[in-house]
Amino acid sequence: MDGFRIGDLSKATSTKVETIRYYERIGLLPAPMRTAGNYRSYSNAHFGRLSFIRRARDLGFSIEQVRELLGLSDQRDRSCEAVDAIAREHLAEVERKIADLQALRRELSTIIDQCGCGTIAECRIIEALSPPT
Repeated sequence: MDGFRIGDLSKATSTKVETIRYYERIGLLPAPMRTAGNYRSYSNAHFGRLSFIRRARDLGFSIEQVRELLGLSDQRDRSCEAVDAIAREHLAEVERKIADLQALRRELSTIIDQCGCGTIAECRIIEALSPPT
């Protein structure tokens, strides 16, 4: 797949062209070589790196975490403790978000259960959303 255009890379990785350009601008993806016609020409290395970035983003890692992970992935002989720490930190954040969403679900469920489906003037949902008077 060496020497393919941005549209081909986009399709191969299910990444929007604008996103690929953004990753280049912020330094996550190295700038590709240019053809004589000034088209970007991506290599298999670009494909692999973009696939890594996509998977990490799909798992919810932040841009900075992806940057750190990419830097660490280039140091093949190093201990993976730093990678583990980043992943554990991210997992803890995911678990916090899940707990927040579960609390939100309980609260919304309680409000909905209180609704008697009468008039808007008697609506418990509207009452719960309104500021105290």
